Amino acid sequence: MAALSTEFGDLVQIKKQLISIISQCRERGLVHSMKWASELVFALDPLPVNEHPPPPELTEDDAQDFDALCLAKSYFDLKEYDRAAYFLRGCRSKKAYFLYMYSRYLSGEKKKDDETVDSLGPLEKGQVRNEALRELRVELSKKHSAGELDGFALYLYGVVLRKLDLLKEAVDIFVAATHALPLHWGAWLELCNLVTNIEMLKSLSLPDCWVRDFFLAHMYTELQMITEALQKYQSLIEAGFSKSTYIISQIAVAYHNIRDIDQALALFNELREQDPFRIENMDTFSNLLYVRSMKPELSYLAHNLVEIDKYRVETCCVIGNYYSLRSQHEKAALYFQRALKLNPRCLGAWTLMGHEYMEMKNTSAAIQAYRHAIEVNKRDYRAWYGLGQTYEILKMPFYSLYYYRKAHHLRPNDSRMLVALGECYEKLNQHVEAKKCYWRAYSVGDVERMALLKLAKLHEQLHESDDAAQYYIIYIQDIFSCGEQLEHAEVSTALRYLGQYYFKNRMYDEASFCAQRCCDYNDALPSKDGGRLLMKFIRHKDSRFGFRDLYSLLLHFVQQRHTHQESVPMSLPGPVATPIRRVSPLDLSSVTP
Repeated sequence: MAALSTEFGDLVQIKKQLISIISQCRERGLVHSMKWASELVFALDPLPVNEHPPPPELTEDDAQDFDALCLAKSYFDLKEYDRAAYFLRGCRSKKAYFLYMYSRYLSGEKKKDDETVDSLGPLEKGQVRNEALRELRVELSKKHSAGELDGFALYLYGVVLRKLDLLKEAVDIFVAATHALPLHWGAWLELCNLVTNIEMLKSLSLPDCWVRDFFLAHMYTELQMITEALQKYQSLIEAGFSKSTYIISQIAVAYHNIRDIDQALALFNELREQDPFRIENMDTFSNLLYVRSMKPELSYLAHNLVEIDKYRVETCCVIGNYYSLRSQHEKAALYFQRALKLNPRCLGAWTLMGHEYMEMKNTSAAIQAYRHAIEVNKRDYRAWYGLGQTYEILKMPFYSLYYYRKAHHLRPNDSRMLVALGECYEKLNQHVEAKKCYWRAYSVGDVERMALLKLAKLHEQLHESDDAAQYYIIYIQDIFSCGEQLEHAEVSTALRYLGQYYFKNRMYDEASFCAQRCCDYNDALPSKDGGRLLMKFIRHKDSRFGFRDLYSLLLHFVQQRHTHQESVPMSLPGPVATPIRRVSPLDLSSVTP
């Protein structure tokens, strides 16, 4: 079990801290951090009335600014940010100063969105900036130099720096914010978005607080360190947060990331039972339903979310997935565009819109969408992988190789990335690297069961018959041992090659067995005909005709079927071939395809 902070031994104290931070976030309009803390509070046992923490004492500045702060907060809640900032001018308390600066920041964000929502499409949103950012940076920088910023103001300063793409400075400020106010989840979450790898995570000087364990679990999920993430979340559940819907949703997302679809679907269904009006993470749930082609369930989810709130980003993404599953890609792209109008930094919408443009053969728009996804989050392997696929379609293998490498770096144990890399290397005639990628893909767990087949075919093309036969054998044994029947054409192709290989090596019983199995596949006509030819050859091997005469007879038979050249994709070996080494016979006697 992953080690946790010793503070988890006192859940009552943790709940008191959460109740306190909820009050502070509410006063400052930080609704997302307030929601996170409230979900954790709800997962813990209720406190007796005498255990509830008292409200914080008012300072002289707080009392002086109380009336202006109440008035400004009412305007802030109505999204009248300029009006709120106007009445907070000249206030001296730290609470009023934060709300004043935060109102100016949100006013600039709102104006930026208003300028882009009608005049530009979502692909051009990144060209418009918040004009208030530079002024805010100058003012906050002066306060920071004087040491006058509290934890909330440091958080806002970090957000401004991130928006200005001053990422290194932003990381330092967010770390300082977590030290100044460890219970504010918003600062931890912003820091999470800036950490790019495990080495950077280890280099951060983070406060020793129980919130740090939640941050590390979230960070492990983002960095695709799913085993560590699941261990950390399991430890948090055992520490007393077993009822937390936040933790359940994060575990479901972790299983989604490793493509454990059954486990992820079960957790999302459990989450829907506990919180039936939840919209958060439902776009991830819809991705799972899409992968499983569960049209009725996806349709029900889309209609349900529309009834709850049809103008949420997640709702638009779910509807987009629904239309994509029905192959209505224009409508799907439209809903992903709507999601981006609501939130231009919605990572999933950018990536999914890129997929839809790919389906519509609009490669330039797909490239632009994937690039925007990478701008939002450089750790999104799906966007890098999508760019690789796009450039592969454009027959630009060097570009494709670059992006596949990026995706593989983010998902080193994902066989799909390795197979894609192998295909790129194969197109570039770097056969040694291609072989390494295919074998590595098989070793880490080939989810699509194509790596060995591609490796065997590559050896076959290079006339390395012994190696090709060896990998075909492993491929067929894997397919039959797991009880799956994937593509009959692929299995029959492997059997046809092995039949010819065994015949070439004069292992006639094994060759006959493979040829018979090859004939069992009615939907793989080329290999089936090849199997029949081989069977005819084997049956006459001991006849009164000489070997060379029989071979001539077979060639004559092939010439008669010249109009069906695809029926014989591989020529039979000559009579004088001698193998360098033999592979073990294929043992499939107990298996029925």
